[in-house]
Amino acid sequence: MKAFTETERQEFLAGKHIAVLSVAADGRPPASVPIWYDYSPGGNIRIGTGASSRKARLIERAGAVTLVVQREEVPYQYVVVEGTVVETSKPAPADVQEAIAIRYLGEEAGRAFVRSMEGVEEVLFTIRPDRWLSADFTGDF
Repeated sequence: MKAFTETERQEFLAGKHIAVLSVAADGRPPASVPIWYDYSPGGNIRIGTGASSRKARLIERAGAVTLVVQREEVPYQYVVVEGTVVETSKPAPADVQEAIAIRYLGEEAGRAFVRSMEGVEEVLFTIRPDRWLSADFTGDF
């Protein structure tokens, strides 16, 4: 096992993965949920969720999250990012919501998904990556 280089970990995070988001939960274990996200190398991570959801309340309260992305097939690889929320946009900008949905569902289904969410207030969190942990098991199996 080896750690990714800085460039490799940023490129891996920029790939299309379902992330697991973890955030502190008062007196309980951290809340951990799968989530779509947006990231470009060298930038911030953006995630959207329902503005009235427990997840949104916890993120607003904690001001920091952990995001895990992984490759579940051999060779196993993962990147863990701890980050600070640097911006909260409520409502979430429609163009960003659409871009994230299209990233995961493709053009037509992504637009349809966003249309299906009309009337649901979304919040967009922008997260600055502060600490990274990565592993690349290429060549180990």
